[in-house]
Amino acid sequence: MMKKFSIILLWLASVVLISLYTYENPEIIEKTKNYFKGDKNLLILRQEGEIFRRPGNSFFIEFSEVVSFSEKTAFIIHDKEILNFDKDNLRIYFQNGYYFNNSKLEKISLPKSFTISKNGGIKSIFIYKDKQFALISSLNNGCYYASIVLIDQSKEIFNTQCLPKKKIDYNGLGSSHIHYNDKIFLSIGAPEQASSAIRELAQNKNSFFGKIVEIDKKDLDKIIVGHANDLDIKIFTSGHRNPQGLTKINESFFSVEHGPKGGDELNKIIKDKNYGWPLVSYGTQYDYDEKGKYYEVNHELNSFEEPLFALVPSVGISALNTCPTKLKEYYKKPCLLALSLHGNELRPGRSIIIYLLNEKMNKVHSIEKILLRDDLKLRHFVTNDKNELYEDKEGSIYISADKKGIYKLSFVHFRN
Repeated sequence: MMKKFSIILLWLASVVLISLYTYENPEIIEKTKNYFKGDKNLLILRQEGEIFRRPGNSFFIEFSEVVSFSEKTAFIIHDKEILNFDKDNLRIYFQNGYYFNNSKLEKISLPKSFTISKNGGIKSIFIYKDKQFALISSLNNGCYYASIVLIDQSKEIFNTQCLPKKKIDYNGLGSSHIHYNDKIFLSIGAPEQASSAIRELAQNKNSFFGKIVEIDKKDLDKIIVGHANDLDIKIFTSGHRNPQGLTKINESFFSVEHGPKGGDELNKIIKDKNYGWPLVSYGTQYDYDEKGKYYEVNHELNSFEEPLFALVPSVGISALNTCPTKLKEYYKKPCLLALSLHGNELRPGRSIIIYLLNEKMNKVHSIEKILLRDDLKLRHFVTNDKNELYEDKEGSIYISADKKGIYKLSFVHFRN
């Protein structure tokens, strides 16, 4: 009897110790889950789907599925010189750490700290001198943080500080990037769900969360040849919530970001400007967060940069790029194209959004939102390796939808 009692006590003690250890080291559970999950849930099929048609104000959009899969994308590349769209030419990076290239699916070599917990994963990929770099969510010794890794060496070259542990949501990490001359600009969001401690990092000058950062390509050269181990990063702009898309027209930079319960923003990005989050927003706080209290709306009065446009209610805005050639030639003015995720019952997402700007590109003249299909949460454009929109020989573009696939979009039957 005594022996049996001792065994039970030993078992209970083991359970307690294991529980405490995994609580302090949550990456253990995450790695175990990832090991058994493998790539079973990711399926790549190449197919030609049914052609759908949606009316815009001045044209129609025809779209069809060309590739199907069951995960979320992080970045999609097609060689800009190959004008005949080729499914086998696609390089698809998935948020769960897998990579599709040359008709093969393989696991990306990432550091052991890589985590998909708390909606984490690969958030952006940028390419420089044929080297692949990734912004990822990371977890090590109970510390949740963001890092930039050099993929072919599976090496972290930049780490943020640890996030406050409560209410982390890596969906809010973003992000996107652009190349401009000898710099790369990368957006890094403040990844929270109802955490004032995390959202306040967007105004913290010592934090890289809630910022658009500047990376000097000369510093990347040092990393590549092994003359440096750590990447020096500078803050370019601050006060961002969840910047999802980043693009440029000539020398002007633009970004879109999720607002809270309304207030999705299109911003013109200007060096050293502060865009106000979490002190100002055209959105309101969620009902679970201080009972839906409103934010200060007037950015300029509070010494912050006003958005070019704020969508109220929000649409779950995601990617941003320049308009395809057909739209630019039709409108004959600066033109930006955005995608949206789910949205809400007041303003559904699942749409493309066309912004027409004035010549100085400091004002939005019009906005057109075109719903594609109720089951499509639109995530990324297919681009070249510098995140510039890919167009095929017919002027069609390609976009991804979460856990659905890649769709071809054609703009046809323009009004005279």
